[in-house]
Amino acid sequence: MAVLNQLVIGASIGAVLLLIALGLTFTFGQMGVINMAHGEFILAGAYTAYMMQGLVGAQAVPAALPVAFLIAGTMGLILERLVIRRFYGRPLDTLLLTFGVSLILQQLARDIFGAPNVQVTAPGWLTGGIDVAGIQLPYNRIFIMALAVGCVVAISLYLSKLSYGRRMRAVMQNRELAAVTGVATQRVDQLTFFIGSGLAGVAGVALTLIGPVGPSLGTYYIVDAFLVVVAGGLGQLRGAVIAAVALGVINSFVEFWTDASLAKVVVFAVIVAFLQFRPQGMFVLRSRALT
Repeated sequence: MAVLNQLVIGASIGAVLLLIALGLTFTFGQMGVINMAHGEFILAGAYTAYMMQGLVGAQAVPAALPVAFLIAGTMGLILERLVIRRFYGRPLDTLLLTFGVSLILQQLARDIFGAPNVQVTAPGWLTGGIDVAGIQLPYNRIFIMALAVGCVVAISLYLSKLSYGRRMRAVMQNRELAAVTGVATQRVDQLTFFIGSGLAGVAGVALTLIGPVGPSLGTYYIVDAFLVVVAGGLGQLRGAVIAAVALGVINSFVEFWTDASLAKVVVFAVIVAFLQFRPQGMFVLRSRALT
């Protein structure tokens, strides 16, 4: 039963990583932007839930989900419009730039909310859990996994059914060809950044269910999120899903037998070893080109 319990924990960790990595899958995969401030969009979502707690009490977590999406998405859109759009094609510059923005936003969070961690109270229906054949299923973990599944389904429908999603796929596959056929690539980039950043805000709300909120919250997860994106394949939704679950399960079992610090090392080593054999990730974005 211990193995099955660790699988559940690993799946929930993978769900959190997936929620965080979903946005990076498109901003990094489509636009080539290494956005180190993505972690602070997670932080914005978490603090949104904390602020909503003063308005709606214990129902802050579900109430904060759409609000956090809009707030984090707007922050990402502002960052793209004011700064990042001037540095496309310069990944090292965007890395350094967004790292600086990350530090500024962390300090801003300390100035507004203080340095100590704060806690968001989960609704009563998310406390406790159920026991299924000896397997412990906490309600908060079930909620996070359901939220991740819902986000993946929503993004899949967006990409396949809506014209905006098809334009995003076109830009991702061949930006130059999409531009000459009339697709407004700058507008697509803005929308992509808004959605990707908004998903980070949703992930921040989910994180309040499993731990406290502090100014450094985003930095704990940003590296793992990039590992998920790289291992899954740039711009590949299914690759991100598989990589997130795999990393979550590996982390859960290693941490169960050792400790959290060693688990991080093992996960990183597994990713490095995997990329030696599959440097392009699990799945490759296929595009048509003239030869």
